[in-house]
Amino acid sequence: MMHDSASTSEKKTVALSSVAAALFLTGIKLIVGLQTNSLGILSEAAHSALDLIAALMTYGAVRVADKPPDREHLYGHGKIENVSAFAETMLLVLTCAWIIYEAVHRLIAHEVHIEANVWAFVVMAIAIVVDVGRSRALSVIARKHHSQALEADALHFSSDVWTSAVVILGLISVSLGYPLVDAVAAIVVAFLVLFVSYRLGRRTVDALMDRVPQGLYERMLEAIRKVPGVEEVRSIRLRPSGPTVFVDTTVAIRRTIPFERAHEIMDNVERAIHTLHPHADVVVHAEPFTSPDESIVDKVRMIVLQRGLRAPHNLEVHNVDGRYFIDFDIEYQKGKTFIEAHDITDEIEDAIRRELGDVDKVTIHMEEYQPNEAHFSNVSKDEHELCDTIRNTVRSDSRVKDCSALTLLKFGDAYNLTITCHVDKTRTLDEVHTIIADVESRLYRQFKQLRRITIHAEPV
Repeated sequence: MMHDSASTSEKKTVALSSVAAALFLTGIKLIVGLQTNSLGILSEAAHSALDLIAALMTYGAVRVADKPPDREHLYGHGKIENVSAFAETMLLVLTCAWIIYEAVHRLIAHEVHIEANVWAFVVMAIAIVVDVGRSRALSVIARKHHSQALEADALHFSSDVWTSAVVILGLISVSLGYPLVDAVAAIVVAFLVLFVSYRLGRRTVDALMDRVPQGLYERMLEAIRKVPGVEEVRSIRLRPSGPTVFVDTTVAIRRTIPFERAHEIMDNVERAIHTLHPHADVVVHAEPFTSPDESIVDKVRMIVLQRGLRAPHNLEVHNVDGRYFIDFDIEYQKGKTFIEAHDITDEIEDAIRRELGDVDKVTIHMEEYQPNEAHFSNVSKDEHELCDTIRNTVRSDSRVKDCSALTLLKFGDAYNLTITCHVDKTRTLDEVHTIIADVESRLYRQFKQLRRITIHAEPV
């Protein structure tokens, strides 16, 4: 907010200084133009008067454009800068039409009396100095804050330098005895201003029509594609509004990655866009992407998750002569009826067969998920005999070096066991898994009161 306030203040200051400069130049050009009867200078006075109107419009546009979005202007008020530039262009066109008409009339009538005195040259020299300084100041602030209204003003006032130089050339010709050159100079001024007006008008219409600056779409597309985790860029929509560009983009992210990681990728897309355009207002929408290298296990997991269920556990996929045998467990919410659960299970099985194709058999074990099952008691220090027997059973496997961190949690007449088994670090992961599975099976066979066993393997 502090940065936005400073930006607005800086833009207002340079716009207000432009108003003061335009007011000063209009006054001195009008006085000297009336004294010398120079159409070139009078046309410049009219031009400066329009500069004053344009500067006032720019000042008002800058004040309004930086207002925050409201319920009636959800995209903010930035377009007022483009409207201001368009109105400024129309004023310039009307002025040029009048200048050309009057100049042609003087060329035809040959009734012109012009006094090319020293004041005429002085006022035009002053105008050039003021316009150069004003144009540079506006350009700096326009580039700094990406203000199209100030940029249009800067372009406008830089053209004034050339038109003033043409008027001086006309005054020199008058002093040498060629008075009609002044009218010719006025026409040149008018066409120079028309050229600038065309450039301003084209850019203004482009902005009002939401035309994207050349090359911006391609640069943003390339930047988003380079963000790690983005598989595809499915759409980008850009909408310029004053110094802001509103960006709506849809990206494809692997459907198997966690939500938090997907959100991080979307944040990185925003950062990449802001690197290209600091004033961008970005909305990123993510869609799931099915990767060609997605495993069978991943596909089954996603089919289950798409039904709003928890991820399946004890999931095993067996390939027998090119046909799949798939077994896993599904947990349903407490209170789900057997018929409701079975219908969902059938739907999941059908989806697996449709998506995978070469499926011979799908076996799904249904159970009830009880998230509120929290009434356990820690009896690790009380059940000494049971704990010692469990330890001895674990240590009886010669492949287990030792065991530790045994915890027994009691629920009714049953127990949950967690224990750490120390295994030689030189063994492969597959060997360790076999050892742990054998220990777990032995414990289940020997201790019927164990309802759940979780074993952690620690390398030694």
